[in-house]
Amino acid sequence: MDYNFYYWGPLLFKTKIIPQDLKKCAKLCSKKATHFNKELAGIIKHEHTVDRDSLVRILLPYLSTYKHCYEKWYGHPLTKKINMLTAWVNFMKAGEFNPPHIHTKCDLSSVLFIKITEDIKKENKAFKGKGGGPGSLSFTYGERSPLSISGKSFLPEEGDFFIFPATMNHFVGPFQSKGERVSVSANFKLE
Repeated sequence: MDYNFYYWGPLLFKTKIIPQDLKKCAKLCSKKATHFNKELAGIIKHEHTVDRDSLVRILLPYLSTYKHCYEKWYGHPLTKKINMLTAWVNFMKAGEFNPPHIHTKCDLSSVLFIKITEDIKKENKAFKGKGGGPGSLSFTYGERSPLSISGKSFLPEEGDFFIFPATMNHFVGPFQSKGERVSVSANFKLE
């Protein structure tokens, strides 16, 4: 029996950054950089700017892969240039979190995971509740209803790189483990 099914909703893109590029990105992360907290929704003490020009040079091949995926998802090429507007690093510790939020004044957002401790992985694995669990990244889209998928959660691994529409709701749950969960985020404009 023949059948069809249809992709529906926004593109949530995920790829893996190679170790050499991940190390380069990690070197851009510093608690000595300018604080970026006033621009962000997170309940996180250490959120700092990242040199956007250096970051975009590292991420260019992955942005090209995103454009390829975009064409497959939407059925037409992305002809506009992807320009990075801002970039920052989150050094998240126990009890800190990012509430559900969107990004404004941009078209796309991204997050790259630099460091996820083994303790956070163990805490998440032991989690017995509903949802993504401690330290996980969650996305929601549309309204919750029967027979539809309106959310997706990930316990990220080092090197995971996500690109998504800036208006897609996303959040990070708190964790209790020791150590830091380090991620780099960026916003982009399509021009």
